[in-house]
Formats: sequence, C-alpha cells, structure tokens
Amino acid sequence: MAERIVIALGGNALGSNLPEQMAAVKQTAKAIADLIEQGHQVVIAHGNGPQVGMIQNAMTELTRSDPEKYIPCPLSVCVAMSQGYIGYDLQNGLREELLDRGIDKGVATVLTQVEVDPSDPAFEAPTKPIGAFMTKEEADVLVKERDYKVVEDAGRGWRRVVASPKPVSIVEIQSIRDMVEAGLVVVACGGGGIPVFKTEGNHLKGAAAVIDKDFASEKLAEQLDADTLIILTAVEKVAVNFNKPDQTWLDSLTPAEAERYIEEGQFAPGSMLPKVQAAVKFAQSRKGRRALITLLEKAGAGVAGETGTTISA
Repeated sequence: MAERIVIALGGNALGSNLPEQMAAVKQTAKAIADLIEQGHQVVIAHGNGPQVGMIQNAMTELTRSDPEKYIPCPLSVCVAMSQGYIGYDLQNGLREELLDRGIDKGVATVLTQVEVDPSDPAFEAPTKPIGAFMTKEEADVLVKERDYKVVEDAGRGWRRVVASPKPVSIVEIQSIRDMVEAGLVVVACGGGGIPVFKTEGNHLKGAAAVIDKDFASEKLAEQLDADTLIILTAVEKVAVNFNKPDQTWLDSLTPAEAERYIEEGQFAPGSMLPKVQAAVKFAQSRKGRRALITLLEKAGAGVAGETGTTISA
C-alpha cells in the first residue's frame, strides 16, 4: 500500500563539500525515486553539519577581513542559507532522476522555520560546537563583544557552542501539507529547521541554536500525519553491544524495548541515540505508525520489511 513517508537524510547522503554533495545527491535521488516510483508520498528532511559549518566559517572570515564592511551573520541566517544550498542540489537531482524514469512530478524546497521554546533547558547549557577553531585570544574577544559561549575542543583550539533545543512546531507545516497533498515531493526542515521563537505579537526571532535533524524530522512526520519515518544512517540496522564480541543486530523493537536499551546506554550520544529516541517518539505518537532506521540504499527494502530496524507499537 502507498504510504506517506518522511525521510531524514544524514550527512553521508550529502557529502562534506560542493563536489561531494553533487555526487552524493545523484545516489540519494535514485533511492528516493525508488520509493516514489512505488507510489509513496515522500517528504525529505536533511542534516546540514558540514554545509552550515562551511557557511559560518566563510562569514567569519569576511567579518575578520573587514569588520567595518561585514557584520556577523546570525546562525539562524546561516541555517537558512544551507537550506537553500542543499535544497537546490536535492530538488534538481531528484527532478532529473524522476524525469529519466518518465515520472513528471514537481519537487520543491520549503525554507522551513521550526519553533523552539526559549525556556528549553538546552539554552542554559549549550553543548553543540559550531564554526571555526579559534585561539584563546580570539575566543575571549567573542565572549566579551558578542556574549558567545565557548569551549576548548580536544586540544585543537576553542569553538563556539550553542544550544540544541527540542522542536515544538513546524511553522510552515500548512504550506508543506498543501504541497504534499497536491502531489509534490517536498524538501523541508533542512538542518533541523531554522530555530525561531515567538516574541511580541506575531514576530518570530531567530535563535542561536541548532535543532537535531532527527527530532525535527520526527516532528515533521507527526504534524504531516505520516505513516512511516525513515531515519537513514551509516549502518543497515541498529545494534546492541555495538563493536563488541556479542554485538547483535536488531530487526524490530517495540518502544518499550528501545527505551530499555536507551537506559542501558546502548546507543552513542550524538550518533545512534537521537535516531532511536526520535524513532520511539514517532512510533508512540499514534497507533499504526512505524519508524525505520537503515542505510540509504536499503530504504526501499526496509519499507517492504526486508531489512533495517523497525520500531513500532
């Protein structure tokens, strides 16, 4: 049966720079086109770690070179830039692949804002490193002049750290929903979305934060009433006792089983842990929903129940 599917693309599906991204998107487009060819409605979310870092570094160098001409670029604006940059390649690559298969279907990127709660505890303890490495002297200037939070990063220099709050709501959800129901393939919530919070009246203000793309993808899937959330990663299945002699690959999990493994510390923070947490949240959100964690090239087989790790109630 045809399903409404939200796909969360990881960094391995996009590459680390422009040439790598252009090459990677060709393979990514083939895997996504397979699902569309099977009749599924597909919405694509993606990470932006290397890309937003590149943009942030470029903006920092411009400001350093001529501080009177160039003003510091807010992180929320850098995320917006990365959405356009990645979406441009994704929608062109996917459109080309679909037309090569005789499928005339529109593909569009939605510049997506994601609301966060300004009282989220993450803002009190920023942990997400971003941007270029700095000397202690350069970091001290940013702390004094811009009130940045900085940390020393494993002997390699100092870096800015920002909060990673949980997503509350997708601001452009109605536009995304309308486009999906009109038959378009939509790219949305790039890089976890542009983090914003409500201020006076109806104004939305950008936050100095990075939203985890797996949690943003889960929120998008919930609000779109999707049937399946696919979280793509570098392994075919989730494992417990990973890289140990008694490593075990998992075909399926209930939310309760997954939460037990989480409590045991089976999944690495910043790697598999947020993927499993997002999958559990989606599976628990409504009866009949499922989340799938697998490789990009195995996505079609995973939807068919042939591989990957499925989390469902």
